[in-house]
Amino acid sequence: MSIRVIIADDHAVLRDGTRELLQREDDIEVVGEAGDGAAAVALVEDVRPDVAILDIAMPGLNGVEATARIKSAHPEVAVLVLTVHDEDAYVFAILEAGAAGYLLKNVRGAELVEAVRAVMAGESVLHPTIMRKVLGRFRGEQKGSGDQTRLTTRELEVLRLAASGRSNKQIGSELELSPRTVQVHLSGVLAKFGVASRTEAVIEGLKRGWISLEELP
Repeated sequence: MSIRVIIADDHAVLRDGTRELLQREDDIEVVGEAGDGAAAVALVEDVRPDVAILDIAMPGLNGVEATARIKSAHPEVAVLVLTVHDEDAYVFAILEAGAAGYLLKNVRGAELVEAVRAVMAGESVLHPTIMRKVLGRFRGEQKGSGDQTRLTTRELEVLRLAASGRSNKQIGSELELSPRTVQVHLSGVLAKFGVASRTEAVIEGLKRGWISLEELP
């Protein structure tokens, strides 16, 4: 089945280029476009995509606010940010709003295509260095140790390795599991947390005190 994608950006030329790039792929279908955040939220409600590609700086409702509304109404939709902004404040704000990944507009076309597939599979598209920065930011918001009984021992192991930026294949190699089995465990974590991406799951695990920077490689 095709990955159903919408694109929201206030620059029509960039929307056109992104659409043309994605529609070359047999497994990706662009099902809608929007020129601002409010239109993006309405479009998600109308077409229910798998992935929403959003810019941050849009007129009216910006990408951060649009992401928050999309994730509140449709947590199953993975939001992938594509922007020119790389400041920490934007990174943290959009991830707190529920985005699954963060890319800059100078990214190569092949990387954007793979990012769409990755967030669809529940994987993070953040570089490991950025992930550690993000973890450091959220460490100050820990809620306490919490009740870990909701996750199995294996799910917790997989979550902690995902926090280091490892792919499913790398996690499987370390735990002697197939990538498919790793994905099953991650899917269980996402379902129990009520989130759509491993980025959101890692942030939630950190806030609950189940992941610490000291544990990471």
